[in-house]
Amino acid sequence: MGRIRVLVVDDHRIFAESLAAALAAEPDVEVAAAGSGPAALRCLERAAAEGRRFDVALVDADLGVPGGVARAAAPRAVPDGAEAAVDGISLVAGVRRARPEVRVVVLADRDEARRAALALQAGASAWVAKDCSLQRLLAVIRGVLRDETHLPPALLTGVLRELTAERKHRTESERLVESLTPREREVLRCMVAGLGRKAVAERLFLSPHTVRTHMQNVLGKLGVHSTLAAVALARRAGVGPAPLAALASTPAAPGVPMQAVPVSAVSGASGVSGVSGGDVVERGGQLAQ
Repeated sequence: MGRIRVLVVDDHRIFAESLAAALAAEPDVEVAAAGSGPAALRCLERAAAEGRRFDVALVDADLGVPGGVARAAAPRAVPDGAEAAVDGISLVAGVRRARPEVRVVVLADRDEARRAALALQAGASAWVAKDCSLQRLLAVIRGVLRDETHLPPALLTGVLRELTAERKHRTESERLVESLTPREREVLRCMVAGLGRKAVAERLFLSPHTVRTHMQNVLGKLGVHSTLAAVALARRAGVGPAPLAALASTPAAPGVPMQAVPVSAVSGASGVSGVSGGDVVERGGQLAQ
């Protein structure tokens, strides 16, 4: 393996600079630091454009959270070109979306199964204590570059419970979507693409009244009361938007903008195996004792 390029993302300057200096002392590691989510995304894009892509991003779990106390909430969308604060878990999703080749390691002050599960679902490869030794952190960095997933052993049961619960919710969403007719699923995909009733009618060559009926049926069968709720459920079930190319083949109705709603992929954990050094590592999807 050649030199490893690492980006430290933490809004606590002393910690970020100290960690960067410690990592830079390693002969095979190059380090840069960013103090916010937007700055980190700019740094990643600039490095890629210059042919100096980062391999690993170390992201503070409490990034952008006053006092370092974050709620265990689902990651928010990372704003494009905005300077709004971006929390650590949301930044994981933003990095994986913008630079999928970059492995993300989340650094946390405390072990929280819920937030660790959210980090893994957002695309993180590891959840590591901020006060771990430098050698442990280096082992994790090198491990994620071998497609390993690292978790503290104390978090394993809780994280698997959280991921199982999320999968149960997703399975229920999939069951509800499967209850729709082919035409209703087609309408739902248009809704996920951000199209209004008139635009859906033009795309599917239906009357607005017929589309209205289909939309009402979709909401009823999914057990929700709004288009936003239907779209959220559809996304949990893995339903993507209607293809933009197909939508573009028919002119949009005047005054009805065509917008695509990105679908976030949610990943689960397929298995874990123990390794020396106190981490739990996933390799090849099999559970080793």
